[in-house]
Amino acid sequence: MKKFLLMCLFIVGIGFALCPYKGFAAQGEFNSIILDFREDIPATEVQQEVAGLTQKYNLSPRLNSEFSAADNIYILEGDAATLKTLRDSKGLRNDTEYIEPNYFYRAFTTPNDPYYGKQWNLRNINAEQAWDETAGDGVTVAVIDTGVTQVPDLKDTQFVEGYDFVNDRADATDDFGHGTHVAGTVAQSTNNNYGTAGVAYQAKLMPLKVLSASGGGTVADIAEAIRFAADNGADVINMSLGGPSPSEIMEEAVNYAYNKGVVVIAAAGNESSDSASYPARYPHVISVSALDAAGNKAPYSNFGAGVDISAPGGGESGQILQETIDPSTGEAVFAEFQGTSMAAPHVAGVAALIKASGDYSPDEVLDILQESSRKIDGDSLNYFGSGHLDAGAAVKLALKGNISFKDFFRWLRDNGYLNLRFWIDGGMVALLPKLAMVLGSYLLALFLRYYFPFAWSWFLTGGLVAGSSGIFFLRGFYVFDLPQWPFRVMGSSIPELGNAIQGSSALNPVFASVLIPAVLVVLFLGHPKWKWFAIGTALGVSSCLAVNAFISPELWGLGDGWMARAFLIANALLCFGLAKLASQGETNAA
Repeated sequence: MKKFLLMCLFIVGIGFALCPYKGFAAQGEFNSIILDFREDIPATEVQQEVAGLTQKYNLSPRLNSEFSAADNIYILEGDAATLKTLRDSKGLRNDTEYIEPNYFYRAFTTPNDPYYGKQWNLRNINAEQAWDETAGDGVTVAVIDTGVTQVPDLKDTQFVEGYDFVNDRADATDDFGHGTHVAGTVAQSTNNNYGTAGVAYQAKLMPLKVLSASGGGTVADIAEAIRFAADNGADVINMSLGGPSPSEIMEEAVNYAYNKGVVVIAAAGNESSDSASYPARYPHVISVSALDAAGNKAPYSNFGAGVDISAPGGGESGQILQETIDPSTGEAVFAEFQGTSMAAPHVAGVAALIKASGDYSPDEVLDILQESSRKIDGDSLNYFGSGHLDAGAAVKLALKGNISFKDFFRWLRDNGYLNLRFWIDGGMVALLPKLAMVLGSYLLALFLRYYFPFAWSWFLTGGLVAGSSGIFFLRGFYVFDLPQWPFRVMGSSIPELGNAIQGSSALNPVFASVLIPAVLVVLFLGHPKWKWFAIGTALGVSSCLAVNAFISPELWGLGDGWMARAFLIANALLCFGLAKLASQGETNAA
């Protein structure tokens, strides 16, 4: 058994080595470094440390903004070599909470061809039904982005004081166009006989500029904007921005806002990757993937790890129309954008509608969003999280009062989310069918043992697991910036290996047949121990195929009808017959 495990680890290691992926080299861009000195250190000591850095390394640390003094957050110019030098300084490490790159995060707008069209996105989320009950009155949504310019179609929208963290000033107007477009989706003035509508058009907007005219910004500015929003009355935060690398200072800011009851929402990212970007990936952030006009996953949208829900983001068949500015002239224009940046403010707007319907905590808002979403069957790669955003259903549920654990548990059960991957980071592997496959393989082995007595062993157990379910919970594991296929392979049973790398839900008839168990029996028939691994795989495959024949009989080339069921049942019987034949006359230890 040890040899078998070592062989598996070797194969997986080779797979990681050969797989073409960016890996840990795909870190974010930065040209400055964050020094977060401990709050318990006296200001005079901090100043001495700063002066020492200037003298010793010829660096010039500065407060990030006028709000940085309370938290002792300093920024200094530097690259990876400077970062390493600072981290190697024992004294500096002892006096700081973080020494980390001040990464650039960018807006998630993808190239598009602007044109005028109807707002299919608002009908898609059933906004009209929600507006019958509320339009978000009394709720404040902070838009942490490139700033917001009060274009004509935001004339009737209420604004509260914001801040420009890029230029350190109170005026947070937009010079890029992205933030104004995002703000329009949240709360564009509506019923004013002009332009377009917004999801929560009676909500207040708090413009917080953290991205420059180039669409980029630093995690230090974003983290301070999150804290500013939490400290100044924001109920909901929208961040249509992100980057590939985590940041402790930003995660701390997110947790700070969460603990103050603020709902934090972020775009999943536009790299078509199987994990959300940061800050969407953090536990206390609602991560949003993008849909096209047909309700499919938008081609650019990230998916998989961390995605909580999906919303309209636009695609070739239709993009998201709002009024914004032309960054080259500063003039107001109606423009269509696409991206997860456009999907996130739909969820932020609906979160505002939910908050206007009752005094809900961030966790309760997430529960309402997920419970009311339209579930998508067969979402094997977690494209949609809990499903498609439904504003009407969300407000209806919010108005009923708090969700009890019993109600939420019933929803999880009814929608098939009682499985390991749902709780880890997605929703792909159904737990109950997997348990049925494992249990079935053990029952078949016990039945066989009744007629051909043999002692149990780890070889037989390993074969039963490999043939029936694999280490199925590994299919729900994600390691950020690493390929996911090795986890799918390790988490697959033998019949599922054919579709593990592609992530398809259809079984490959070559793997989902008696063929591989027969090859293993032939190879190991003369080996006193490995023979039982081959017999175990035959029994496990028999159980797996039998369960799939009833719950998911989808096969390449045969579809999911009676032909597929007949194929699976026939091969399940052949596998059991093979195991029985190989076990005859055996009374040795298995």
